[in-house]
Amino acid sequence: MFDIYTIIFLALAIFIFIRLRSVLGQRTGRERPPYDPYSARDARAPASDKVVTLPTRNPESVARPIEPSPDRWKGIAAEGSAVASGLDAIAAQDRSFDAKHFVAGARAAYEMIVGAFAAGDRKSLKGLLSREVYDGFEAAIRDREAKGETVENKFVSLDTADIIGAELRGNTAQVTVRFVSQLISATRDKAGNVIDGSPDKVTEVTDVWTFARDVTARDPNWKLVATEAGQ
Repeated sequence: MFDIYTIIFLALAIFIFIRLRSVLGQRTGRERPPYDPYSARDARAPASDKVVTLPTRNPESVARPIEPSPDRWKGIAAEGSAVASGLDAIAAQDRSFDAKHFVAGARAAYEMIVGAFAAGDRKSLKGLLSREVYDGFEAAIRDREAKGETVENKFVSLDTADIIGAELRGNTAQVTVRFVSQLISATRDKAGNVIDGSPDKVTEVTDVWTFARDVTARDPNWKLVATEAGQ
């Protein structure tokens, strides 16, 4: 026979069971399985330096290539032009290529190269020119020095820097830029007499320069590979 304490404990156990059932609910067969620490990690969890998450290869998850915008070269090259096609080819191999940034860099390089050549700064020129172009510039500087001549150059303005050619030759991207600048330039002999140009007259100068870069190389810098006087 149950004593009074046994009955009290039984009643208490039944009450606790009913409360737990109401809080936790019942199994319906649709519950999520318990967490398995050895299953695939949650994609939101921070990756450690020893864990590499590989993409899922299925038709729905594979990213499709983004079609270039028709006006991607707006202000740089006309849509459908040979220049635009060349820029497209370069950008397809070098995703970091930005034509506007390139033009800004070309403008800076133009001023640096013209200034370095006038000053006979071989060190600066070597980092900006291809070997062939550097040899030509260095020969002119050496000849000038042998004659005791000096060059005075002053930029008044760099009016335009327009891309007039672009192409991809194998892994080498080549972009040709037409520069129009206003310069004051004078060459003096060893006695200080002006033998070319004028120290006071502003002259419009047009140059057509071609820059090149190996798109597979880690070095992001472009180098001057060809120069000619423009019309």
